[in-house]
Amino acid sequence: MPQSIFTSSDAALRERWKALQPGAAAVKAGRCELAGFDPGAKPFSGGSKAQDKAGVEALAEELDALQNLFYADRRFKLLVILQGMDAAGKDGTLRAVFGRMSPLGVRSVGWKAPTDVEKSHDYLWRIHQQTPGAGEIVLFNRSQYEDVLVPVVNGWLTPEQQTQRYAQINDFERMLSETGTVIVKFMLHISKDEQRERLQQRLDDPCKHWKFDENDLKVRAQWDDYQQAYGRLLAATHTPWAPWTIVPADSKTHRNLMVATVLREVLGNLELKYPPGAPGLDHIQVR
Repeated sequence: MPQSIFTSSDAALRERWKALQPGAAAVKAGRCELAGFDPGAKPFSGGSKAQDKAGVEALAEELDALQNLFYADRRFKLLVILQGMDAAGKDGTLRAVFGRMSPLGVRSVGWKAPTDVEKSHDYLWRIHQQTPGAGEIVLFNRSQYEDVLVPVVNGWLTPEQQTQRYAQINDFERMLSETGTVIVKFMLHISKDEQRERLQQRLDDPCKHWKFDENDLKVRAQWDDYQQAYGRLLAATHTPWAPWTIVPADSKTHRNLMVATVLREVLGNLELKYPPGAPGLDHIQVR
């Protein structure tokens, strides 16, 4: 997959996007310092919340039309990966950005802890089964990157195994890319204070109790360890064929606007087209 699809013809947008990706220095050092990215920033904002909401609505319409064209074209497959700490807004992003799309050719996969059957295979076995087919858009809510987060933070992998997994994931994604899958990866970057507020809202609202898991508090207590694990994986797996975009996610509206904007650019770069119809269709009249 050519690297040129992960950019923009708009110079200003291109620079804003590039600034929110792990840089060459971070990749070389093997660590992307998330502290250098402000989760409250709004670099893609139009100036006001009302403008940004209108922008999300307009982009959702554009993406719906592009999805229809993508499905008809069928030369590509699209895998969108959403990663982030608990309450970073993965579900909300799916609703706001993809909610207008036709269910034809679009599906989401929410990844939980592996089952006993899944654990009896290699960790990428279950992932590969859910990757998109021709003309399909698949949205991952969490992903294979859980396997270089949870076991790393909990000390279940040696440093050598961790490095090995980064290489395996890169090879896996390169294989997908070389066989027609466009991989767009978003790390939804939320602050610890904003996460606290969102988790508390789940506790304060009985209608949101189903979203709360006591394990969320255990993971929150490991915040710094997870930030370090994210920093290592972002640097190790930011590749030309599957680059990362770090999305400031304290603002839900800006988060949605940025994800939708990046996807619009990527899909636009594919130069999608409708396939030709069968010969003679222009002479047929329906009576």
